[in-house]
Amino acid sequence: MPDSKERYIYSDNLNRRTDFPYLVLDVANGVPSKRNAGFHVMHWHDDLQFICALEGSLELQTLDLSISLASGEAVYINKDVVHRVQNADRCHYVSIIFPPYFLTFYPGSPACALVDRVTSEKDLDIVRLMSDSGWQDQVLAALKDLLAVKPDAHSALETYEVLVRLSEIWLLLCKNITIPLESRTSTSSLRVQKVLRYMEEHYSDPLTLEDLSRSASISKSECIRCFRDCLSTTPYRYLTEIRLSKAAQLLKETDLPIGSVSEKVGFQEMSHFGKCFKERTGFSPREYRKANPM
Repeated sequence: MPDSKERYIYSDNLNRRTDFPYLVLDVANGVPSKRNAGFHVMHWHDDLQFICALEGSLELQTLDLSISLASGEAVYINKDVVHRVQNADRCHYVSIIFPPYFLTFYPGSPACALVDRVTSEKDLDIVRLMSDSGWQDQVLAALKDLLAVKPDAHSALETYEVLVRLSEIWLLLCKNITIPLESRTSTSSLRVQKVLRYMEEHYSDPLTLEDLSRSASISKSECIRCFRDCLSTTPYRYLTEIRLSKAAQLLKETDLPIGSVSEKVGFQEMSHFGKCFKERTGFSPREYRKANPM
């Protein structure tokens, strides 16, 4: 993970400011039970994550690879990994997000070194979990048991059970994972990283394909090819996703007029902004703000 990860969209744990920052997002047909920044675009967070496919299939994409998850499969995502879920319109999945310190037991414990070593390994971005009648079956069964625990009431017993089950899953992973010896970072992904950083810094400007390709010192056709290979989309579509994600954040967290929000995130016409926003979220900007009061 490059040092400039902060220039990608940071997806905040919606429970971060609670006394138990354990977040479970239930996502059905592309619609999450709670929406946070970066949901539809490449994003990162400093929490650990499991994604469990319950029905249908989905595609998980990082800057270097893309994998498909079928019903009953899951994936572990390390902290600081830039990623997104896509092609999940006919899928039901659950995302489990929690901070690494959940696994360390107490400050200064021997477990801290193990957690730090695994979570800081730059070539251990994801671990795919498929039924194989071995240790992965054990992890999948443990994840199923974990999802059955509902700590919404903040019961001491329920939160303790979550911590125990997470530790059980983590121990199984640590006993069985193999850290890659060589980096999988490709030339295309490095070029895409440069363009994404430029988008993040200049999304409010009237960007052209020439601007984007110049930011990575490549031709326009090469820019399009790299995005197609790494992200299965076009630079313009991805830029639109970033702008819509930023707009959603402004609608939730500020009282700026909708026209000002549209202009601030780089849309030249408010009508185009409204159309794109509704296509992506199912709400008009005004409806979205009403449904997500400050």
